[in-house]
Amino acid sequence: MATPNYGYEKRQKELAKKRKKEDKLKHKAERKAGDPEQPETQGQDTDNAGDAPAPGVAQ
Repeated sequence: MATPNYGYEKRQKELAKKRKKEDKLKHKAERKAGDPEQPETQGQDTDNAGDAPAPGVAQ
């Protein structure tokens, strides 16, 4: 039986980490360059057109 090639496994793991880090930086740069007006929170709706009025506010 052949022995495991730990050096190869380590190199593949390092390459995967490097690729993931580069992708993360790329996405961050796209977000930053895409729309500076919009806050960086994702998934939150900033439009309150369909929401109920705030308490104490008359219509």
